Amino acid sequence: MSIFLILFTYATWTTIFALGKQTLEFCSPLFLTSTRMILAGILLLSYLAICKPHFLKIQKKHIFPLILLAFLCMYLSNFFEFWGMKHGLSAAKTCFIYSLSPFFAVFFSYMHFNEKMNIRKWLGMLVGFFGVISSFLFQSESEKSIGGIGFISWPELSLCAATLCSVYGWVLLRLLVKEESNQKSLSPLFVNGSTMLLGGIFALIHSFFIDSWSPLPVPLAHLGVFAREILLMTFISNILCYNLYGYLLKKFTNTILSFFGLLSPFFSSLSAWWILGEKPSLVICLSTCVVLLGLWIVYREELRLGYVQKSLRKEKALQANFDN
Repeated sequence: MSIFLILFTYATWTTIFALGKQTLEFCSPLFLTSTRMILAGILLLSYLAICKPHFLKIQKKHIFPLILLAFLCMYLSNFFEFWGMKHGLSAAKTCFIYSLSPFFAVFFSYMHFNEKMNIRKWLGMLVGFFGVISSFLFQSESEKSIGGIGFISWPELSLCAATLCSVYGWVLLRLLVKEESNQKSLSPLFVNGSTMLLGGIFALIHSFFIDSWSPLPVPLAHLGVFAREILLMTFISNILCYNLYGYLLKKFTNTILSFFGLLSPFFSSLSAWWILGEKPSLVICLSTCVVLLGLWIVYREELRLGYVQKSLRKEKALQANFDN
């Protein structure tokens, strides 16, 4: 039953890519980012204010990391993602490029947390990158028309930038919520809620200067559909799947959930086929298998070095800390 719940969570979560691409047909990437992030941030912070007001307290040293996390993970990451989708990337390919996330995470862990890199881990990363790069050789006509650098189109580069910003943002989150010697760390709910709200405000300000507001960057004829799509995306991602993922973290390690997360491109292909009529791509499926092999090599080495067990002990300690 728990395995089914993991599959259900990722299958539901990946519908966000298809819904986002559908909404971009009558909306700018910036305005979509701002409205979704602001709404989600208000919902999370309102919940904390009503149910757990003591989680809203922060210290001065947390302010700059929160602003940086909001700028990178909530504002830039979502803007780059939606810009790439707006300019030709399919929902399935967008989800697939996010498969780079675990490899960027390993690299940043090496930089920030002194986690060792060895030949086997480098080999796993090279295999994974080969799987991702091979998918760049097959592009839509929209991608080709907009140009790029070498064989990588600008929309693909935009998604790579989105992935990089997102992963580095989660590294900052790990630094923010880690245990401190004499005091409690920040609640992940507060970090997510505050950075979503702030990142949405960044995107809204950017949208005000470059989008056509007359009176909104959405045609009035599509305003009702836009509101429905935003509410649906917020419910699926920020309410349903976020809480399901939190529940699953209590039963499984983050490593196991990350492995299941690599099935996301398959689920995204199915949801894009159902919602948008995009035909599933054999290239994406084969490339995903190559990425799975690379990540398996990396995680097998992390198990040998003991990082997975160490991470699990920290997760349990953090959970106990937040539950008190």
